Amino acid sequence: MSKQGKVYLVGAGVGELAYLTLRAKELLSQADVIVYDALVNSDLLSLAPSHSIKIFVGKRGGKISTPQSEINHLLVTHSQQGKIVVRLKSGDPLVFGRAAEEVKALKAANCQFEFVPGISSVLAAPLVAGIPLTDKDASSCFVTLSAHQPEKLNWQALALIDTLVILMGTIALPKIIAYLIEAGRSPQEKIAIIHNCSQPGQSIFLGTLTDIVKKTEGINLSPAVIVIGKVVENRLNWENPAQEENVSKDNIANLPLVGKHVLVTRAAGQSSKFSSLLKQEGAVVIEMPALEITEPSSWQDLDNAISQLDSFKWLILTSANGVNYFFERFQTKGIDIRALANTKIAVVGRKTAQTLQKYHLIPDLIPTNFVADSLVTEFPESLTNVKILFPRVETGGREVLVKEFTAQGAEVTEVAAYQSKCPQAIDPQVWQALQQNLIDIVTFASSKTVTNFWQLLQTKLNQPTDIDNLLRDTKIASIGPQTTKTCIQLLGRVDIEASEYTLEGLTKAMSQFSV
Repeated sequence: MSKQGKVYLVGAGVGELAYLTLRAKELLSQADVIVYDALVNSDLLSLAPSHSIKIFVGKRGGKISTPQSEINHLLVTHSQQGKIVVRLKSGDPLVFGRAAEEVKALKAANCQFEFVPGISSVLAAPLVAGIPLTDKDASSCFVTLSAHQPEKLNWQALALIDTLVILMGTIALPKIIAYLIEAGRSPQEKIAIIHNCSQPGQSIFLGTLTDIVKKTEGINLSPAVIVIGKVVENRLNWENPAQEENVSKDNIANLPLVGKHVLVTRAAGQSSKFSSLLKQEGAVVIEMPALEITEPSSWQDLDNAISQLDSFKWLILTSANGVNYFFERFQTKGIDIRALANTKIAVVGRKTAQTLQKYHLIPDLIPTNFVADSLVTEFPESLTNVKILFPRVETGGREVLVKEFTAQGAEVTEVAAYQSKCPQAIDPQVWQALQQNLIDIVTFASSKTVTNFWQLLQTKLNQPTDIDNLLRDTKIASIGPQTTKTCIQLLGRVDIEASEYTLEGLTKAMSQFSV
């Protein structure tokens, strides 16, 4: 008997992983297929198993989206194939989520489904702004509305409600204000616009119906929640709201990467830290994993090396992946960490050193420059007849380090600790953004990500030279010299290079370039 599938209509909440429900997190970790909307935080996708299929369907006002009939078909088809399908919607799935059409299609096909609530921005946005939607003196009730088509709403009736919470209203803001004033609301009534609720680039704009349009002129406010009513005057987390009216606007304007769409090409599951750094600088982050990290095709060579650890004077680790896979294998084989008591450890880079600390170890050598070549020049002893164990990526790594050590008399044993593969396809959301020239900066933290990015683009392009046109308005940012070299070979240029070869250094270089 074939396995019966099920579709879970899940609320993704307001964006941050911290605000995701435990039930939603559980389902994402089990999902075979995730069908997600544009406003869903891509960080949530890292919770899914590596085998899961992730399908971007857009669903954002004014942007290209997958037709609703096609979304319905996707849900039904994958469910009938016996898969666990998570239909991931921003906020709560039944608040302006068009879930009714999807449920109707699922019912017609006799597919099982379940609703999983999420925190709606209707409630969360006023909360983070300190605005009470109800107040014993100022607001006995509130109403939530979509202003996607404001001309179809009964503004005479809405004007009688104490507090209005408006979604999808930033484009039509002048119309909304005109309708309300015409219906009898005071031109001096307070209004708040909460942009990017709970995100690092969150901003709050305060004003009146008379001046809010001028105050926000030239600023892209979407996505945002608009709150209108006397409760805006009662903000609970400001001692003097009048002094704060322009602070949010100034803060967002001062972020060096505000409004910049930045493409992150790090491996799946390893991009969250970098994305967080970029968001703190105001960037809009789009993730495109250009690496898939997996176990090696065989553990035999690594197992043999681990069994002979006493014979190696030095252990060299040049990446966080190398550290994790080496020590996970240690644990799998049931070997005590004290087996390394007589072996010194050299690492390349601060990130590698930090990863090593997870296993309660401190490296004996970290070169001043966070590149592998510096290990040789800064090595603290003669390399003649020194036995070195080097767990590394199975294929595609640089050979210069081994050649240099060997040339100076060292005996280097290379073993595969993990594989680094190119994903099979480019994410549809990323490809759409590239085609529309929406990416301002594409970032590379390793030569391998450059190579795989280039290979993925070639599968989409008719001519190899089309890459120049595709990236004509996009800046290329590199973490260091070796990555830069690969960028120039394959992409023809580099616009930004980090002076400190870390994610923090790359973020800093991009911020300084954009100021």
